[in-house]
Order: sequence, then structure tokens, then C-alpha cells
Amino acid sequence: MRLFLSLIAAVVTILLSSVQLHATHAVGLSGELKYGPDSKIFDYASIDAKKGGKLILHSIGSFDQMNPFTLKGVAPFGIDNFVFESLGESSLDEPSVQYGLIAKDIAIAPDNLSVVFTIHPQAHFSDGTPLTAKDVAFTLDMLKSDKAHPFYSYYYNDIVGADVLDDTKVRFRFAKANRELEMIACQMPVLSKAFYSTYGFGEGVKSQDVLRPPIASGPYTVAEVKPGKSITYKRNPDYWAKDHPVRKGMFNFDEITIKYYKDPVVALEAFKAGEFDFMSVNIAKQWVRDMVGDKFSSGKIVKKLYPHANNAGLQGFLMNTRNPLFDDRKVREAMGLAFDFEWTNKSLFFGQYSRSNSFFSNSYLAATGLPEGLELTHLEKFRNELPPEVFSKPLQAPMTNGPKGLRENLQRARQLLADAGWSIKDGVLKNTAGTAFAFEILLSSATFERVMAPYVKNLEKLGMQVRYRTIDPALYEERLQKFDFDMIVHVYGQSQSPGNEQRNFWHSEAAKQKGSNNYAGIQSPTVDYLVEKIIYAQNQEELTAACKALDRVLWYGFYLVPNWYLDGHRLSYYDKFQQPAKLPLYYNYIQLLMTWWAKDGRP
Repeated sequence: MRLFLSLIAAVVTILLSSVQLHATHAVGLSGELKYGPDSKIFDYASIDAKKGGKLILHSIGSFDQMNPFTLKGVAPFGIDNFVFESLGESSLDEPSVQYGLIAKDIAIAPDNLSVVFTIHPQAHFSDGTPLTAKDVAFTLDMLKSDKAHPFYSYYYNDIVGADVLDDTKVRFRFAKANRELEMIACQMPVLSKAFYSTYGFGEGVKSQDVLRPPIASGPYTVAEVKPGKSITYKRNPDYWAKDHPVRKGMFNFDEITIKYYKDPVVALEAFKAGEFDFMSVNIAKQWVRDMVGDKFSSGKIVKKLYPHANNAGLQGFLMNTRNPLFDDRKVREAMGLAFDFEWTNKSLFFGQYSRSNSFFSNSYLAATGLPEGLELTHLEKFRNELPPEVFSKPLQAPMTNGPKGLRENLQRARQLLADAGWSIKDGVLKNTAGTAFAFEILLSSATFERVMAPYVKNLEKLGMQVRYRTIDPALYEERLQKFDFDMIVHVYGQSQSPGNEQRNFWHSEAAKQKGSNNYAGIQSPTVDYLVEKIIYAQNQEELTAACKALDRVLWYGFYLVPNWYLDGHRLSYYDKFQQPAKLPLYYNYIQLLMTWWAKDGRP
């Protein structure tokens, strides 16, 4: 029987190989590409960029292993971007496009059920060994296995397997047609089969190999490791893609060192003392009050807001519905009414933020007004199961700038809690069984305590017993992976074209999988249906409608207390850098920094 099945598989491979495919240098959801096959460089990079110099950055916490693709342990900052690379590369000035990198050509089957990648003939790993189709197939198998972080099994769920056609060609087979799958395949980082077969992956790695620098194909290699303190990456002079159009003018520093600090307050003081060169500032108080003085006024240290068009997603105080305290929607709604954003933004953030009113903030995918068209059609299927607000109320976070302010919101919250069976007895909110409403807010940074203190006071006015606690970032991450928390502060980031990652965020199956990002524990047939509609959308209209419908369902599930967002990156750096003339549209600060270079080669 095994021989018979092998023969069948071989015949299928031969038949599939005979299909004539049209190869292209890039793929995109819209079908339109900004850069043609003869393009030499991205517009947001510079042909004048010079190689050289040393860049020193920072990170908070620590690291204890070198594999960024596993659930256990913490990998060092930057290793996934500097050392590893994928089959394709995103364009940062157009949404949802992948240009070939390791993949020289990308050929999609006419039925959209497979894609063939041709490996670039110059592609090789940092030890000089060629990168082949066998490495790509090995990577898919490894990332879909239980040795990798569960995110990858969700993200690559519909890539059912890989066929090695020859040393330079590999085919990915899809479970069903999905216009996003070839892009998802392009995003797959490629691992060295020889390296991980020798030293193990995940749980099987020996203790002496946990911090062994990996062999990969990216622009940098690991040069020095000081466990838990710092890591230094060195630019590979033999990097195979240094003249590739999607790499031209990028990754210009000879060395990049990441220094680790335990606390962002300490890190800021270290930055001002000159211990590192550049930082992205996430704390409004630091930006306005702490980053002042002669170095800033003289221009020695630059402080600048870099605008972007990123989908901001949603940050919020997330409730774990696995805790019986939060399994009632009325209770979760009451939690949101106790947060005074207007006071917080004015008093703590100096008015820098906008309130989030969507799970797709700062994006065309955000639900506005009332549902209509295809969006309404999706929701009508579940009208009897959905809250009436989904159909009757636009998305709007609670506000406290009315005549009665917070007091009116707290009164409404108290009534919602009473409707859910909670009442105040002897000053404490209790249910009919006499159980007190008591929980803990888990934090990974002490800087958020100043936000939590007034929120907790408002909750205490409702009779709740609440404490907040900051713990070590590594322990925090471990507890999140096990869903061992009551409430956290969490950001659900979103791309310009949401897809398979939505399963990991919201799907019922993810709620049962430790290590997934369904921290809220959402288990809803409606949400599952809409997630599938997003993943298998055939065009932009279908994608937009499904995202907006999901936005409404999640919003009125009250799983998070909505926070705020900023439509720019607050960046500060010593005046040691030169930059391209043009900014990208969709980018994070590391992607931007990798287009910069050192003045005179000596930062």
C-alpha cells in the first residue's frame, strides 16, 4: 500500500509539473505593481547610501535563545530581521505586495491551488552553502510542526505541503483557492536544513546549542553574544543579495549592537547619556517632559514625529473571558465605561493621542456608520445571535466630556453590573453567591502603572477589588502563552490586508491553543465565519465588507476596553545619520532605520 501511494504521489507531481505557469517577479492582491522587473531600487531607499559605521540600539528585558520561531524562550531583538530573510520582500509604499527575494520567480497555477518558486541562483547561506528547494520544503514542514510557535501552524494552515521539483524549484500546494496564499508563502522565512537538522529546533536543542548563532541567508550574522546583556550583528560582506533591487540602499551599517535594559525609564537616561544611538518612544510623558535639555535644543539629539499610514489595529485593556468574572458581556461593557480617556489623554498624555473606535483604527477597513450592503448581508445571517447594537449603533468608545462626565458612565456601569447579578454589599461588589469581584491587571512595564492607577480607582468606585502588578517581561510572556492572567494591556496590530493571522487572533480553535494570540478566549461561530470570509475574500470589496462586519461583532463583544493610537512614529536619535529623501507609507521604525546610513561612515 505504501508503494502504491508513493507511485500515486509521483504521478500527481509529474502531472502538476506539466502545467504551464506564467512566472512573475512579484505578486500583489490588487494585481497592480509599482515596481517592474527592471526596477533597480525602492523609492524610499537611496542609491547614495553608504556602507559602514556602527549602530547601537536598545531593547527591554532579556533573551535566552537564538530561535525566533519557537514558543519557548525569548530570542534577541532583531534576529528575525537581520539574520533571517524570506522568499519575498514587502514593498513599504504600496499595500499587500511581495517582490521576489530568495524567490527569483513566482508562478501561480491557473487554478490558484499552487505556486512554484524558483530559487535565485545566487542565494546562499552565511556559511557559503547554497540555498535550495530542499531548504524551503524543510522550512514549511518545520514551521507547521509542533516544534514551532503555534502562530505558524495557523498562518500556514492552508499551505498543505511542498514538492521539491529540482534543486531550484519548489511547489507549495494549497488546500483551497485563496488570493492571499501566494503572498503568505512569500513571507515565509527560509531555514537551513543542514543547520537545524544538526543542532535541533525547539524542544530538542541541547543546552550548549541554545545560544549558538544560527546559519541563515540574511544581510547580517551574529558576531557576539553576551547572554541577557547584548548581541552584536555584523554585516556579511558576502551577502548574496546586497545588490538585489529589494535590498539596494538598505542594511548599511557594518555592525548593529542591541543593548538590554530592564526598565524603559533607565533606558531613556542611558540614551541621553549616549549609550545608544536611536530609540522609538512609546511613552507620551517621556516624549514631552523627559526628552528636553541642551542636547535636544542644540540639535545633537533629534526628536521628530515620522508620519505613517499604518493600520493601527486596536490597543486596549483586554479581559480574559476564561475567567468567569468576564464571561458576561454586560460586565465587560461596564469595564469600558469606567475608563476616562479624555482625562487620561489630557492629564497624562498631553493630548497626543486619538481614541480608538475600531479594531482597524486609522484604516479604510474600520466600520463606520451603520452596516449596509455585503457587510450587512454577512451580519444578517447571525442577527438572532448578535447584540442589537451591531445593527443600530455606530462604533464609538465611551466618552466623559459631556455635562455629567464620568459620573454618568459609572452609573450606567453599576446598572449593567446589577443586571449581570452583581451588587455592592458592605462596600464590595459581590454576586449572589457572595463572591467578591476581585482581579489582577498584569503589566510588563512599570510605565503603564500611572495609567492604571486612575482606572483602578474608578473600578473601585463600582465596588471592585483590583490590583495591578508589573512583572519581568520574560515571565509576563510565559503567562500570556498559558493564558494565565485576568486583564492585560494588549495591542492587536493589523496590516493593510488582513488574512490568515485573524485565525490566530479570534478563531475558536485558537482560544484552545496555548501560545495563540486569542488572549480574550473568544469562541463565537459568528466570529469564526467572518474570519473565514476575510481569509477567502476574492476581491477588495469582499475583504472590506468582512473586516467591517468583524469589527462590529468584536467591538460589541466588549472584549477590550479601547485605548488610543498615534498616526506617527516618535523617533529620537543622535545627529549621526543620513536618510533617503522619501518616506515609505507603511512601515515600522526598524524598517525605516534600515534605509538610513552613517554620516561619513562613522556613527
